[in-house]
Amino acid sequence: MLDTITRLTDETVALFDRAVGRMFRRAEVREHEALIRDARAINDKVRLLAKLGTALIEARESGTDLQEVVASAIGWDKLARSVAEAERLARPDKADLPALAARAWPVLHRLGPLFLGSLRFHSVPAAAATLRAVELLRSIYESGGRKWPSSVPTSFLRPVWREAVLSTDGAERRIWEAATLLALRDRLRAGDIWVEGSRQWRAVEDQLISPALFAALREAGPLPVAAPATAEKYLAERRALLEGRLSEIAAKAAADRLDDVQIKGDELKITPLKAATPEEAKALANRLYRMMPNLRITSLLAEVDRWTGFSGAFTHLQSGAPADDRRIVLTAVLADATNLGLTRMAEACSVASYRQLAWTAAWHLREETYRRALAILVNAQQEQPLAVLFGAADVSSSDGQHFPTAGPGEAVGAVNAHYERTASVLFYTHLSARRAPYHTIAIPPAGEAAYVIDGLLYHEADLSIATHHTDGGGVSDHNFALAHLLGFYFAPRIPNLSERRLYTFGPKSTWPVFEPFIAGRVDEKLIAAHWNDVLRLATSVRTGAASASLLLKRLGAYPRQNGLARALREIGRIERTLFMLDWLELPALRRQATVELNKGEARNALARAICFHRLGRLRDRAVEAQQYRASGLAVVTAAIALWNTVYLGRARDDLHLGGEVIADALLAHLAPVGWQHINLTGDYLWDSDSGLSPDGFRPLRATATNLRPILAA
Repeated sequence: MLDTITRLTDETVALFDRAVGRMFRRAEVREHEALIRDARAINDKVRLLAKLGTALIEARESGTDLQEVVASAIGWDKLARSVAEAERLARPDKADLPALAARAWPVLHRLGPLFLGSLRFHSVPAAAATLRAVELLRSIYESGGRKWPSSVPTSFLRPVWREAVLSTDGAERRIWEAATLLALRDRLRAGDIWVEGSRQWRAVEDQLISPALFAALREAGPLPVAAPATAEKYLAERRALLEGRLSEIAAKAAADRLDDVQIKGDELKITPLKAATPEEAKALANRLYRMMPNLRITSLLAEVDRWTGFSGAFTHLQSGAPADDRRIVLTAVLADATNLGLTRMAEACSVASYRQLAWTAAWHLREETYRRALAILVNAQQEQPLAVLFGAADVSSSDGQHFPTAGPGEAVGAVNAHYERTASVLFYTHLSARRAPYHTIAIPPAGEAAYVIDGLLYHEADLSIATHHTDGGGVSDHNFALAHLLGFYFAPRIPNLSERRLYTFGPKSTWPVFEPFIAGRVDEKLIAAHWNDVLRLATSVRTGAASASLLLKRLGAYPRQNGLARALREIGRIERTLFMLDWLELPALRRQATVELNKGEARNALARAICFHRLGRLRDRAVEAQQYRASGLAVVTAAIALWNTVYLGRARDDLHLGGEVIADALLAHLAPVGWQHINLTGDYLWDSDSGLSPDGFRPLRATATNLRPILAA
């Protein structure tokens, strides 16, 4: 019961956070739509200005009468009409906050009393003024809006909102109410204000391990982090390494000895990589996939379950026993993965009614059971002889995949303008270099960088990841810092690398080649002053006292960057600079990052093909239900990757028996995420084992001997 109350409290605050953000996001969308709607008229005015300006300049140079020039060039009547229309099209340089608050107020006024009336808040001293304003607003709500003070406090507001409240006559109460709820949202994100009874929205200090426990851990032995015990040692090591690497790479750049990299003045150019998959590898993949047996997705899951017993991980909540009929468990997993839902799945399957599926899902499908099942599948896939050729055991990547929300699901969705203007959720998945998804989480469609470290630490597979790649969405200085402190080599593909600045311990003039790209010097004093807090943060994350995503989001949201956040950023600048030098020097690193991220894109294509029902739109009302969708999808894609890996290996062995020798370099390009031979749609029926050969496997569709005539034709 207490856990349920805590979870509901967290979800309540999260809904408030999204609702407030959505109100102000809609205003941005309206401005954008108005700009698009008026684009042609604005362009006409620009052309008119250009024409008029050219005529006036020529008239001044030739001494012609300006009034005659205007009359002949465009006409005074047309100019007057154009000026009037330009005044209508013109928009203020800054947002019209009173109008913005007026549009958001009706929803916020209904939401505010419910939110403030159900929760209790506490704050750090720096946010005391905001908390007093929130309590004042609560008392106003409790009085039914009848007890407003003669003047409302504004010192806690940002200057633009303070100006809007003080400069508006008559509507200042609505503006103040909207601004106060927005300030509360910002302070909750930063951790300056926290919620009583919440797990996620607590004070940052309360989420770290206690100072006494940290001191005991430090005294007992080495901390579970990959960093020196003292700031002096860390700074000395990184100074020596960074200055050496800067000198080394600068010398290579000056001599033009960096492969595919050119540095001239303040310009940095890296030649894009060419496609690394040879045509022979594509032909081999097509050939092997034509040999794969055709089957239903249900038959595939049943066969993989016979190999691994992964359905046994879905144990009963109370008894801990596996389900009596594992087909029902797998059917419920398929309902999550395909986005079909239990009601329609009951109509499409033959093994269970809706009541049976709902009971099984309620008692057997939980986040921890999904994690255990996924770990079983990942471990089995990693051990396959063919999977060893797909990539290194200690390398992985992560990427996000957007799924739009609809209906009730829109309430828990959010908007990322980079992708689309509709609400959506992001399934952020970590993928091993051997193409198995080993961690996934459903998150809002922005801020994915905070979740990179979570996947590396909080999975249950037998993986020891050393190097991790992401695309630009996963890049942040805090991630570079925390990854290094925890012993990971963070190697993202940074977009617009030439715009990223380097940081050094010495004066930038020491390395003339890099001088245009050096932003400044590392703040060593700041790192030294907060080194103990940095180690306490890293230890808290490593031991699971607090998740990396929660702490990184809080540190990144501080309106005033506190000392710990700034110290972590300085460490991240050191590690990012070292990585950027590696990136410039090592084309193999650039190629590896591209290859690993492409593996994620291929896996996302499979996930999109599986999660196709309801047009791929999630309609789940609860965040927990969306997480189950993500987890079910990860389990099913992992099962497909394992099944494909096994049968691709059997197809390769068949070719070997036919006398063909296939180079491992070609097999390394195989992707066990094809689905053309798998029936993902239709009725979800569970067949018997009649299609299996005596060796327990399905016969290949075409053997090495009878495939050659097909290829020749």
